[in-house]
Amino acid sequence: MNSRNTWPSYFAIDVVLVLIFALSGRSSHEESLTLMGVLQTAAPFLIALAVLTMLSRPWVTHSRIWPTGLLIWFGTVAFGLALRVLFGATAAVPFIIVATTVLGVFLMGRRIATTLASRHGRRHAAH
Repeated sequence: MNSRNTWPSYFAIDVVLVLIFALSGRSSHEESLTLMGVLQTAAPFLIALAVLTMLSRPWVTHSRIWPTGLLIWFGTVAFGLALRVLFGATAAVPFIIVATTVLGVFLMGRRIATTLASRHGRRHAAH
């Protein structure tokens, strides 16, 4: 399967990771864990993730760490926070720090794991 066929699966993983971020944040603040509540928290970051992913030509770059992964991570945080404020929510400094850290671990971690698994698979296929 080539990158043109696999990138939607990797994007879906990124979406799930953003949803987990929203779910865990709402849970830690004892907020409602309804689907609408989680989607309300996640929506700005999901929109940002989708825009940045499409701009990055995901059929070629879906798992690149540099520069694509960093741009998607920081762009998702920055654009997501901007959208969050535009949608009427707050963006306090502690939230910005947590969002940057958690989304960094999630989005970069997925790319690192994907890259390592791909290298491992190629190495075993060569033998």
